[in-house]
Amino acid sequence: MSLKKSIFVIILVLLIDQISKIYIKTHFSLHQELRVFDWFRIIFVENKGMAWGFELPGNYGKLLLTLFRVVAISGIGYWLYDSVRKGSAAILTFCIALIFAGAFGNILDSILYGLIFNESTFVQIASFMPEEGGYERLFYGKVVDMIQLNLYNGTLPEWIPIWGGSHFSFFDPVFNVADSAISVGVFLLLVFNKKAFPKT
Repeated sequence: MSLKKSIFVIILVLLIDQISKIYIKTHFSLHQELRVFDWFRIIFVENKGMAWGFELPGNYGKLLLTLFRVVAISGIGYWLYDSVRKGSAAILTFCIALIFAGAFGNILDSILYGLIFNESTFVQIASFMPEEGGYERLFYGKVVDMIQLNLYNGTLPEWIPIWGGSHFSFFDPVFNVADSAISVGVFLLLVFNKKAFPKT
């Protein structure tokens, strides 16, 4: 896949990701939810750290995490450029473009959102570019998440060993479009591994 097509994929994912995040941030209060289907709901949460809510401790934990993301995405960007330059398989460059776009989308939240939004609370909906300034400093923003796919929520059949008869919920984590792009990119690399990395 050419560099132009890769850039198009990145821009498209970033637009969808950032438009959805800005809309949720400026129209939903914290933890407000909209149930679309029994298994799909929109719920506004903010993630201070990495995936699954993991946080680095201390005042500089968030800063170190953001700086690590910047270094990581620089490496992904070079991998994409090098793959295009070498004429690698289209599936490889497509997947790298998805991963790059997803990582960059979440980095934008971490770097800028603390400056361009005020605080979201259970009773207050945030404003874009408030006169009083943002809720945090540069590099200390929170990542906006809003998608939850609760594919199963009920009691497991009695015949299942160990867990039978107990309550089970799948899939509980709340994520965003950027997370989805990263997950899809990694999944496709695993599925089409032989096409992405052909033996010479």
